[in-house]
Amino acid sequence: MLKGIPAILSPELLKVLCEMGHGDRIVIGDGNFPSESMGKDCKVIRCDGHSGCDLLDAILTVFPLDTYTEKPVSLMELVPGDTVKTPIWDEYKKIIAKHDNRGADTVGFIERFSFYEEAKKAYAIVATGEMALYANVMLQKGVVIPE
Repeated sequence: MLKGIPAILSPELLKVLCEMGHGDRIVIGDGNFPSESMGKDCKVIRCDGHSGCDLLDAILTVFPLDTYTEKPVSLMELVPGDTVKTPIWDEYKKIIAKHDNRGADTVGFIERFSFYEEAKKAYAIVATGEMALYANVMLQKGVVIPE
């Protein structure tokens, strides 16, 4: 066990977060996200039973967002004509603002199939048990600045 590390971050997930370098991306996929098929060429970490919000909050505790990129956080945008409500996006933005003073300004949107293509190039995909729809989020790692 370690002090100051959120308990939800498994040793496997912590290792992956440590391995990632500046510009690498990680996807937090909801329960419907095809993590295994999208992650054939990257690391897939199973976090079944955990929510996207809890994992996002824990990851951002130790993971800086890229300051050299205008939108280091990407959400999967709604398919045109889809009327699904996405209250989880507001929750994600609150969590991001807690960890990055740019807040919602860090968040951009990627069309669904483009999101899948970008996810295939991610360093890792975290498969969650999140039941909210369109709750997929991609984070781009920034630089860790020594204190």
